[in-house]
Amino acid sequence: MTGANGQLGWDVAERLAPEHDVVRYDKEHMDLTKTSAIGAALAREEPDLIIHCGAYTLVDKAEEERELCHAINAEATRAIAAQAAESGARLIYVSTDYVFDGTKRDPYETDDPPHPINHYGQTKLGGESAIKDIMKRYQIVRTSWVFGSHGSNFVKTMVRLGKERETLRVVADQVGSPTYTVDLAGLMAEMVGSECYGTYHATNEGFCSWHQFAAEIMRMKGWRTEIEAIASADYPTKALRPKNSRLSKRSLDDAGFRRLPTWQDALARYMREMKEA
Repeated sequence: MTGANGQLGWDVAERLAPEHDVVRYDKEHMDLTKTSAIGAALAREEPDLIIHCGAYTLVDKAEEERELCHAINAEATRAIAAQAAESGARLIYVSTDYVFDGTKRDPYETDDPPHPINHYGQTKLGGESAIKDIMKRYQIVRTSWVFGSHGSNFVKTMVRLGKERETLRVVADQVGSPTYTVDLAGLMAEMVGSECYGTYHATNEGFCSWHQFAAEIMRMKGWRTEIEAIASADYPTKALRPKNSRLSKRSLDDAGFRRLPTWQDALARYMREMKEA
């Protein structure tokens, strides 16, 4: 699997390791900017299944490092898909809510037309398209607002800032689903044992704004930090974000996969994990 030391990749590898022979690649052992090296490494290992968690995920910086982001998210994914197709391996690819523009009123279905509004989303969609062009035995897993023990995330940032400040200003007009890597890793492990191929939306259950997410973090910490609701326009970023990142889980239901617990339940477990670490 790629991205094995990343926020999601670590938990996926740990979940699979007891029952599967997991070969872990991180950016030090597989340079996703060199497609020839990718093909050679995968051909050497001869995997039955490739789980592709590796990605360029710096959404704002991607607006500046466009070529690098495209090379990692689109071209490397194409190379991985090509090698998988040649060797007969299956592929699980982690994608994003950012393939949508966020203008739909309802949660997005897997077959809604994608229309990314930032470069990161465009490159992740490029990876999806490459897989669909080349392969038949694939599972594309779109997720959103990921948090886990490894790497940086919104929860860690809010906890750090909540210790330092009495008031935090957090965007309230972007809505989506926080997703705990431990829960998502469990679902992906279930997919490893399935031949239900296609595109899936996988997040923890329920929706909230970033403002509501931050407020719940402070409530669980027992802090009185004030969370001021602001508009996206009041917090300009280099990359545009979709206002509506809600993803329908109908695809999971149709394939018989289990839904993940609520994001509040996931956050509570994660906060306990952080406290115990």
